[in-house]
Amino acid sequence: MGSLRFTHDTLAQRVVFSTGQAVDAAAEEITRLGAGRPMIISAEGTHHVAEKLAAVLPPVQHWRDAVQHVPRSVADAATAAARADEADIIISIGGGSATGLAKAIALDTGLPIIAVPTTYAASEATPVWGITEQRTKTTGTDAGVLPRVVIYDADLVATLPQPMAIASGLNAMAHSIDSLWAPKADPINRALALESARALATALRGLATGQGQAAREQALYGCYLSGVTFASAGSGLHHKICHVLGGTFNLPHAETHAVVLRYVAALNLPTVPATAADLAAALGSEDALDGLNRLYQQVGAPASLAELDMPEDGITEAVDRVLKAVPAGNPVEVTADNLTMLLTAAYHGHDPARITDFAEGTTR
Repeated sequence: MGSLRFTHDTLAQRVVFSTGQAVDAAAEEITRLGAGRPMIISAEGTHHVAEKLAAVLPPVQHWRDAVQHVPRSVADAATAAARADEADIIISIGGGSATGLAKAIALDTGLPIIAVPTTYAASEATPVWGITEQRTKTTGTDAGVLPRVVIYDADLVATLPQPMAIASGLNAMAHSIDSLWAPKADPINRALALESARALATALRGLATGQGQAAREQALYGCYLSGVTFASAGSGLHHKICHVLGGTFNLPHAETHAVVLRYVAALNLPTVPATAADLAAALGSEDALDGLNRLYQQVGAPASLAELDMPEDGITEAVDRVLKAVPAGNPVEVTADNLTMLLTAAYHGHDPARITDFAEGTTR
Protein backbone atom coordinates (compact mmCIF):
# COMPACT_ATOMS: atom_id res chain seq x y z
CA MET A 1 0.00 0.00 0.00
CA GLY A 2 1.36 3.43 -0.95
CA SER A 3 2.16 6.14 1.56
CA LEU A 4 1.21 9.19 -0.56
CA ARG A 5 -1.30 11.17 1.47
CA PHE A 6 -2.19 14.85 1.22
CA THR A 7 -5.13 17.25 1.03
CA HIS A 8 -5.20 19.84 -1.73
CA ASP A 9 -7.66 22.71 -2.22
CA THR A 10 -8.11 24.20 -5.69
CA LEU A 11 -9.62 27.68 -5.88
CA ALA A 12 -12.33 28.50 -8.41
CA GLN A 13 -11.37 31.31 -10.79
CA ARG A 14 -12.03 32.15 -14.42
CA VAL A 15 -8.89 32.96 -16.43
CA VAL A 16 -9.03 34.68 -19.81
CA PHE A 17 -5.87 34.87 -21.98
CA SER A 18 -6.66 37.43 -24.65
CA THR A 19 -3.71 39.35 -26.11
CA GLY A 20 -4.82 42.70 -27.47
CA GLN A 21 -8.39 42.29 -26.22
CA ALA A 22 -8.30 43.27 -22.53
CA VAL A 23 -10.86 46.07 -22.75
CA ASP A 24 -13.42 44.03 -24.71
CA ALA A 25 -12.84 41.00 -22.50
CA ALA A 26 -13.33 43.05 -19.32
CA ALA A 27 -16.58 44.53 -20.63
CA GLU A 28 -17.84 41.05 -21.52
CA GLU A 29 -16.97 39.68 -18.09
CA ILE A 30 -18.69 42.57 -16.30
CA THR A 31 -21.84 41.81 -18.25
CA ARG A 32 -21.51 38.06 -17.67
CA LEU A 33 -21.33 38.66 -13.91
CA GLY A 34 -24.48 40.80 -14.05
CA ALA A 35 -22.77 43.93 -12.76
CA GLY A 36 -23.38 47.47 -13.93
CA ARG A 37 -21.72 49.84 -11.45
CA PRO A 38 -17.97 49.17 -11.69
CA MET A 39 -15.29 50.87 -9.66
CA ILE A 40 -12.06 50.97 -11.67
CA ILE A 41 -8.70 51.02 -9.91
CA SER A 42 -5.64 51.86 -11.97
CA ALA A 43 -2.01 52.46 -11.13
CA GLU A 44 0.58 54.84 -12.55
CA GLY A 45 1.20 53.86 -16.17
CA THR A 46 -2.14 52.07 -16.62
CA HIS A 47 -4.62 54.96 -16.41
CA HIS A 48 -4.91 55.03 -20.21
CA VAL A 49 -6.12 51.42 -20.27
CA ALA A 50 -8.65 52.21 -17.56
CA GLU A 51 -9.88 55.18 -19.58
CA LYS A 52 -10.46 52.95 -22.61
CA LEU A 53 -12.57 50.65 -20.46
CA ALA A 54 -14.38 53.63 -18.95
CA ALA A 55 -15.33 54.77 -22.44
CA VAL A 56 -16.99 51.39 -23.06
CA LEU A 57 -18.57 50.98 -19.65
CA PRO A 58 -18.57 54.18 -17.54
CA PRO A 59 -17.53 53.51 -13.94
CA VAL A 60 -19.15 54.97 -10.84
CA GLN A 61 -15.61 55.67 -9.61
CA HIS A 62 -12.15 55.66 -11.18
CA TRP A 63 -9.63 55.41 -8.34
CA ARG A 64 -6.11 56.35 -9.44
CA ASP A 65 -4.26 56.23 -6.11
CA ALA A 66 -2.90 52.68 -5.79
CA VAL A 67 0.21 52.51 -3.61
CA GLN A 68 2.57 49.58 -3.00
CA HIS A 69 2.08 47.62 0.22
CA VAL A 70 -1.50 49.04 0.47
CA PRO A 71 -1.29 51.67 3.23
CA ARG A 72 -4.24 51.48 5.63
CA SER A 73 -5.20 55.10 4.92
CA VAL A 74 -5.51 54.44 1.18
CA ALA A 75 -7.44 51.20 1.73
CA ASP A 76 -9.93 52.93 4.03
CA ALA A 77 -10.44 55.89 1.68
CA ALA A 78 -10.98 53.66 -1.37
CA THR A 79 -13.39 51.42 0.54
CA ALA A 80 -15.40 54.43 1.64
CA ALA A 81 -15.55 55.65 -1.97
CA ALA A 82 -16.76 52.25 -3.20
CA ARG A 83 -19.55 52.28 -0.63
CA ALA A 84 -20.51 55.92 -1.25
CA ASP A 85 -20.81 55.35 -5.00
CA GLU A 86 -22.60 51.99 -4.54
CA ALA A 87 -20.17 50.09 -6.74
CA ASP A 88 -21.14 46.49 -7.43
CA ILE A 89 -17.84 45.24 -8.88
CA ILE A 90 -14.15 46.25 -8.80
CA ILE A 91 -11.93 46.26 -11.88
CA SER A 92 -8.23 46.45 -11.02
CA ILE A 93 -5.86 47.41 -13.82
CA GLY A 94 -2.20 47.36 -12.87
CA GLY A 95 0.33 45.38 -10.88
CA GLY A 96 0.29 44.18 -7.30
CA SER A 97 -0.53 47.65 -5.94
CA ALA A 98 -3.81 47.90 -7.87
CA THR A 99 -4.74 44.27 -7.22
CA GLY A 100 -3.85 44.63 -3.55
CA LEU A 101 -6.05 47.70 -3.14
CA ALA A 102 -8.94 45.93 -4.86
CA LYS A 103 -8.53 43.05 -2.40
CA ALA A 104 -8.53 45.42 0.57
CA ILE A 105 -11.85 46.87 -0.63
CA ALA A 106 -13.29 43.41 -1.26
CA LEU A 107 -12.23 42.30 2.22
CA ASP A 108 -14.53 44.93 3.75
CA THR A 109 -17.32 45.03 1.17
CA GLY A 110 -17.51 41.55 -0.38
CA LEU A 111 -17.47 43.06 -3.88
CA PRO A 112 -16.27 40.79 -6.70
CA ILE A 113 -13.02 41.62 -8.50
CA ILE A 114 -12.00 41.41 -12.14
CA ALA A 115 -8.20 41.70 -12.25
CA VAL A 116 -6.35 42.91 -15.35
CA PRO A 117 -2.64 42.52 -14.48
CA THR A 118 0.00 44.69 -16.10
CA THR A 119 2.99 43.09 -14.35
CA TYR A 120 3.93 39.54 -13.37
CA ALA A 121 3.04 40.00 -9.68
CA ALA A 122 0.71 36.94 -9.56
CA SER A 123 -1.33 38.50 -6.75
CA GLU A 124 -4.38 38.15 -8.98
CA ALA A 125 -4.26 34.36 -8.64
CA THR A 126 -4.24 34.28 -4.83
CA PRO A 127 -6.71 34.95 -1.97
CA VAL A 128 -3.94 36.63 0.02
CA TRP A 129 -4.42 40.25 1.08
CA GLY A 130 -1.97 42.65 2.72
CA ILE A 131 -2.37 46.04 4.41
CA THR A 132 0.42 48.15 5.90
CA GLU A 133 0.02 50.32 8.98
CA GLN A 134 2.66 51.83 11.26
CA ARG A 135 5.56 50.15 9.39
CA THR A 136 3.99 46.72 9.77
CA LYS A 137 2.48 44.78 6.89
CA THR A 138 -0.32 42.47 7.98
CA THR A 139 -1.35 39.69 5.60
CA GLY A 140 -4.14 37.18 5.62
CA THR A 141 -6.09 34.77 3.47
CA ASP A 142 -9.75 35.16 2.59
CA ALA A 143 -11.54 33.42 -0.29
CA GLY A 144 -13.64 36.55 -0.79
CA VAL A 145 -10.68 38.58 -2.09
CA LEU A 146 -9.71 36.11 -4.83
CA PRO A 147 -10.58 37.82 -8.12
CA ARG A 148 -13.53 36.13 -9.84
CA VAL A 149 -11.89 36.71 -13.22
CA VAL A 150 -8.33 37.36 -14.36
CA ILE A 151 -7.72 38.80 -17.83
CA TYR A 152 -4.19 38.38 -19.17
CA ASP A 153 -3.21 40.53 -22.15
CA ALA A 154 0.44 40.38 -23.18
CA ASP A 155 0.13 43.78 -24.86
CA LEU A 156 -0.41 45.38 -21.44
CA VAL A 157 3.02 44.29 -20.20
CA ALA A 158 4.79 45.35 -23.39
CA THR A 159 5.51 48.84 -22.06
CA LEU A 160 7.03 47.65 -18.77
CA PRO A 161 10.61 48.95 -18.54
CA GLN A 162 12.92 45.94 -18.88
CA PRO A 163 14.36 46.19 -15.33
CA MET A 164 10.83 46.21 -13.91
CA ALA A 165 9.77 43.30 -16.13
CA ILE A 166 12.76 41.25 -14.97
CA ALA A 167 12.18 42.03 -11.29
CA SER A 168 8.47 41.29 -11.64
CA GLY A 169 9.15 37.95 -13.35
CA LEU A 170 11.58 36.99 -10.57
CA ASN A 171 8.94 37.97 -8.03
CA ALA A 172 6.66 35.39 -9.66
CA MET A 173 9.46 32.82 -9.61
CA ALA A 174 9.84 33.48 -5.88
CA HIS A 175 6.20 32.40 -5.46
CA SER A 176 7.02 29.16 -7.25
CA ILE A 177 10.21 28.30 -5.43
CA ASP A 178 8.87 29.30 -2.01
CA SER A 179 5.93 26.95 -2.62
CA LEU A 180 8.33 23.99 -2.71
CA TRP A 181 8.73 24.20 1.09
CA ALA A 182 5.77 26.31 2.20
CA PRO A 183 3.54 25.03 5.05
CA LYS A 184 0.98 23.34 2.78
CA ALA A 185 3.32 22.14 0.03
CA ASP A 186 2.02 19.01 -1.70
CA PRO A 187 2.71 17.06 -4.94
CA ILE A 188 0.22 19.12 -6.97
CA ASN A 189 1.77 22.39 -5.81
CA ARG A 190 5.19 20.94 -6.54
CA ALA A 191 4.24 20.11 -10.14
CA LEU A 192 2.78 23.57 -10.71
CA ALA A 193 5.75 25.26 -9.06
CA LEU A 194 8.32 23.44 -11.19
CA GLU A 195 6.43 24.09 -14.43
CA SER A 196 6.08 27.72 -13.43
CA ALA A 197 9.83 28.00 -12.73
CA ARG A 198 10.59 26.43 -16.11
CA ALA A 199 8.25 28.77 -17.98
CA LEU A 200 9.48 31.85 -16.13
CA ALA A 201 13.17 31.02 -16.65
CA THR A 202 12.51 30.67 -20.38
CA ALA A 203 10.41 33.84 -20.46
CA LEU A 204 12.91 35.92 -18.48
CA ARG A 205 15.72 35.03 -20.87
CA GLY A 206 13.41 35.98 -23.72
CA LEU A 207 12.45 39.28 -22.11
CA ALA A 208 16.12 40.11 -21.55
CA THR A 209 16.91 39.55 -25.23
CA GLY A 210 13.87 41.35 -26.64
CA GLN A 211 11.90 38.34 -27.89
CA GLY A 212 8.61 40.23 -27.58
CA GLN A 213 5.08 38.87 -27.41
CA ALA A 214 5.98 35.18 -27.14
CA ALA A 215 8.18 35.85 -24.10
CA ARG A 216 5.52 38.05 -22.48
CA GLU A 217 2.84 35.41 -22.96
CA GLN A 218 5.11 32.70 -21.53
CA ALA A 219 5.85 34.99 -18.57
CA LEU A 220 2.14 35.53 -17.90
CA TYR A 221 1.55 31.78 -18.09
CA GLY A 222 4.34 31.10 -15.61
CA CYS A 223 3.18 33.98 -13.44
CA TYR A 224 -0.35 32.57 -13.20
CA LEU A 225 0.92 29.11 -12.24
CA SER A 226 3.14 30.66 -9.58
CA GLY A 227 0.14 32.40 -8.04
CA VAL A 228 -1.96 29.23 -8.06
CA THR A 229 0.70 27.17 -6.32
CA PHE A 230 1.42 29.95 -3.82
CA ALA A 231 -2.31 30.29 -3.05
CA SER A 232 -2.46 26.61 -2.14
CA ALA A 233 0.91 26.11 -0.47
CA GLY A 234 0.90 29.30 1.59
CA SER A 235 3.65 31.74 2.52
CA GLY A 236 7.07 30.21 3.01
CA LEU A 237 10.11 31.81 4.59
CA HIS A 238 10.93 33.93 1.55
CA HIS A 239 7.57 35.70 1.63
CA LYS A 240 7.69 36.27 5.37
CA ILE A 241 11.08 37.96 4.96
CA CYS A 242 9.90 40.12 2.06
CA HIS A 243 6.70 41.18 3.84
CA VAL A 244 8.82 42.40 6.74
CA LEU A 245 11.31 44.22 4.50
CA GLY A 246 8.60 45.82 2.38
CA GLY A 247 6.34 46.87 5.22
CA THR A 248 9.07 48.05 7.59
CA PHE A 249 11.38 49.85 5.16
CA ASN A 250 9.00 50.52 2.24
CA LEU A 251 11.29 48.73 -0.20
CA PRO A 252 10.08 48.21 -3.78
CA HIS A 253 8.03 45.02 -3.84
CA ALA A 254 9.21 43.12 -6.92
CA GLU A 255 12.87 44.07 -6.57
CA THR A 256 12.93 42.96 -2.92
CA HIS A 257 11.55 39.55 -3.85
CA ALA A 258 14.06 39.29 -6.68
CA VAL A 259 17.00 39.99 -4.37
CA VAL A 260 15.94 37.76 -1.46
CA LEU A 261 15.02 34.70 -3.55
CA ARG A 262 18.54 33.34 -4.10
CA TYR A 263 19.49 33.65 -0.43
CA VAL A 264 16.51 31.71 0.88
CA ALA A 265 17.24 29.13 -1.82
CA ALA A 266 20.85 28.95 -0.59
CA LEU A 267 19.58 28.31 2.93
CA ASN A 268 17.08 25.58 2.06
CA LEU A 269 18.16 23.78 -1.12
CA PRO A 270 21.16 21.86 0.32
CA THR A 271 18.83 20.15 2.80
CA VAL A 272 16.24 18.98 0.21
CA PRO A 273 18.34 17.29 -2.50
CA ALA A 274 15.42 15.74 -4.43
CA THR A 275 13.65 19.09 -4.65
CA ALA A 276 16.92 20.78 -5.59
CA ALA A 277 17.45 18.29 -8.44
CA ASP A 278 13.93 18.87 -9.79
CA LEU A 279 14.35 22.64 -9.63
CA ALA A 280 17.72 22.41 -11.36
CA ALA A 281 16.07 20.50 -14.23
CA ALA A 282 13.33 23.12 -14.47
CA LEU A 283 15.97 25.85 -14.71
CA GLY A 284 17.95 23.92 -17.31
CA SER A 285 20.93 23.42 -15.04
CA GLU A 286 22.76 20.63 -13.22
CA ASP A 287 22.62 22.57 -9.95
CA ALA A 288 19.64 24.63 -8.82
CA LEU A 289 21.51 27.46 -7.12
CA ASP A 290 24.00 27.68 -9.96
CA GLY A 291 21.05 27.78 -12.34
CA LEU A 292 19.52 30.69 -10.43
CA ASN A 293 22.83 32.54 -10.34
CA ARG A 294 23.35 32.16 -14.08
CA LEU A 295 19.78 33.23 -14.78
CA TYR A 296 20.27 36.37 -12.68
CA GLN A 297 23.46 37.19 -14.57
CA GLN A 298 21.81 36.60 -17.95
CA VAL A 299 18.82 38.85 -17.28
CA GLY A 300 20.49 41.64 -15.28
CA ALA A 301 18.55 41.07 -12.07
CA PRO A 302 18.76 43.37 -9.03
CA ALA A 303 21.58 42.13 -6.84
CA SER A 304 21.41 43.61 -3.35
CA LEU A 305 19.17 45.15 -0.71
CA ALA A 306 21.63 48.03 -0.46
CA GLU A 307 20.80 49.15 -4.00
CA LEU A 308 17.11 49.19 -2.97
CA ASP A 309 17.98 51.70 -0.22
CA MET A 310 17.46 49.40 2.73
CA PRO A 311 19.36 50.81 5.73
CA GLU A 312 22.13 48.46 6.84
CA ASP A 313 21.32 49.18 10.47
CA GLY A 314 17.81 47.85 9.81
CA ILE A 315 19.02 44.25 9.56
CA THR A 316 18.72 43.67 13.32
CA GLU A 317 15.14 44.94 13.39
CA ALA A 318 14.28 42.85 10.33
CA VAL A 319 15.68 39.71 11.97
CA ASP A 320 13.60 40.30 15.08
CA ARG A 321 10.43 40.81 13.05
CA VAL A 322 11.00 37.81 10.76
CA LEU A 323 11.72 35.47 13.68
CA LYS A 324 8.19 36.18 14.96
CA ALA A 325 6.71 35.17 11.61
CA VAL A 326 8.75 32.10 10.56
CA PRO A 327 6.35 29.62 8.94
CA ALA A 328 6.04 26.00 9.99
CA GLY A 329 7.87 23.34 8.02
CA ASN A 330 10.84 25.25 6.66
CA PRO A 331 13.52 22.63 5.83
CA VAL A 332 16.08 24.46 7.97
CA GLU A 333 15.53 25.71 11.48
CA VAL A 334 15.60 29.50 11.26
CA THR A 335 17.71 31.18 13.93
CA ALA A 336 18.83 34.72 14.64
CA ASP A 337 22.32 33.73 13.49
CA ASN A 338 21.50 32.20 10.12
CA LEU A 339 18.83 34.83 9.41
CA THR A 340 21.31 37.62 10.16
CA MET A 341 23.81 35.92 7.86
CA LEU A 342 21.18 35.61 5.13
CA LEU A 343 20.06 39.25 5.29
CA THR A 344 23.63 40.54 5.56
CA ALA A 345 24.61 38.59 2.45
CA ALA A 346 21.51 39.86 0.63
CA TYR A 347 22.26 43.41 1.74
CA HIS A 348 25.74 43.32 0.24
CA GLY A 349 24.81 41.15 -2.77
CA HIS A 350 27.32 38.43 -1.92
CA ASP A 351 27.28 35.33 -4.12
CA PRO A 352 24.88 32.94 -2.33
CA ALA A 353 26.66 29.95 -3.87
CA ARG A 354 29.73 30.79 -1.77
CA ILE A 355 27.78 30.81 1.49
CA THR A 356 27.94 27.18 2.51
CA ASP A 357 27.46 27.46 6.26
CA PHE A 358 23.87 28.77 6.35
CA ALA A 359 22.39 25.61 7.81
CA GLU A 360 25.22 24.77 10.22
CA GLY A 361 23.72 21.47 11.18
CA THR A 362 20.27 22.91 11.93
CA THR A 363 18.39 20.85 9.33
CA ARG A 364 15.02 19.69 10.58
